[in-house]
Amino acid sequence: MSGLRETLSIVRDAAAGLLRWRTSAGASPLLGGRFPKAALVPIRGLRPRHRAAVLAHLLELSPADRYMRFGYAAQDAQIERYAQSLDFDRDQVYGVFNRRLRLIAIAHLAYAQDPKADRCAEFGVSVLPAYRGKGLGAKLFARAQLHAQNDRISLLFIHALSENSAMLKIARKAGATVERFGSESDAYLQLPRPTLHSQWSEAVDTQIADTDYRLKVQAHHFWGLLAGFQQVRQGLRPGQGKPTP
Repeated sequence: MSGLRETLSIVRDAAAGLLRWRTSAGASPLLGGRFPKAALVPIRGLRPRHRAAVLAHLLELSPADRYMRFGYAAQDAQIERYAQSLDFDRDQVYGVFNRRLRLIAIAHLAYAQDPKADRCAEFGVSVLPAYRGKGLGAKLFARAQLHAQNDRISLLFIHALSENSAMLKIARKAGATVERFGSESDAYLQLPRPTLHSQWSEAVDTQIADTDYRLKVQAHHFWGLLAGFQQVRQGLRPGQGKPTP
């Protein structure tokens, strides 16, 4: 029994240490599930191993949200095809994870496949309803814009429904030119050449996001261990009989 108490103490101390670190870094709101506007939001580049999480995120979107994101009423099968077609080597896909490692926001920076437009890229984003109004879309756009600049993309393009005021607002605020064509709108943003500052900024952002993700994984593991130990402890209480196998 004393060994169990010691193990529980170690797990609690480790988890508490992670919480203190994140609080000192200004990122503790990430653990609560909601994001104050001023919170640090680590944005992680996604890889093929995250494909299932991307699909799960997109399938959570309501029919209205899918219409805004894709420009048509995307059905489950169409979303699955989109997720399976993502090229993580050619394009850049970014995500924001909450403390439960759930993807709550995703951005896709898709590079033009036409050789005549190889310096162009298109941006698309989706945020789960509970996390909107926190500036996540704008932060994802800024992250994608920074990478595009460093990758010598000269024109960042957004195609959106004219009624998608949130997306068009992000584009205008970034300095994009918006042209409306009835129910649809196009936004174009000319990007400057990369600088030492832009390259350094992206490297720092990447490091912060990678560190944050590793800490989330560790914290998630610690809380899972803690829950398991608590179940064992409940089974060892007097009058409870032997622990459940």
